[in-house]
Amino acid sequence: MSIVTLLPFIVLIGAMFLMTRSAKKKQQAAAQMRNEMQAGTGVRTIGGMYATVKEVHEDTVLLEVAPGVHAIYAKNAIGAVLADEEYNRILDGADPIHGGEPIVPDDASSLTGDTAGAEKADKIDLGKTAAPADAEPAADKAAADEAKDAKPADEVKDTVKADADAAKDDKKSGDDAK
Repeated sequence: MSIVTLLPFIVLIGAMFLMTRSAKKKQQAAAQMRNEMQAGTGVRTIGGMYATVKEVHEDTVLLEVAPGVHAIYAKNAIGAVLADEEYNRILDGADPIHGGEPIVPDDASSLTGDTAGAEKADKIDLGKTAAPADAEPAADKAAADEAKDAKPADEVKDTVKADADAAKDDKKSGDDAK
């Protein structure tokens, strides 16, 4: 066999080796993170629940999921050990991402530098305006005209029944003629 025919197999085996190596590194990092857990740290389980570590055992962890509520989890069920700052932010619902940053306005008036002259009256209202009460839209007029021309439901039923009876009679008379 020549090297050219073996080259695709060599590349494939090399790629598989690199992928398994990176996955193995991730698993080792996760195991190290779980082993370094201490009581009092905040964690997120693989199910998405946030809790505080109370006790760490060989294969299990005692978590406080709510004040006074404890649950035992496998160490493998811990998805992430969170920093105290991040854990408190999640529990309190605070959003430090936008803490001290300026808020971007909805319009571009602040970008022009002339914010003093801009007043609420100068802004354009893009909302729908109410139509006058006496004005009737064209679609409503067409629907009203059709409603005037429409027959009552009883008349329609009677007409359909009469047509069906006539069709039956025609079919019977056609069968008799043969």
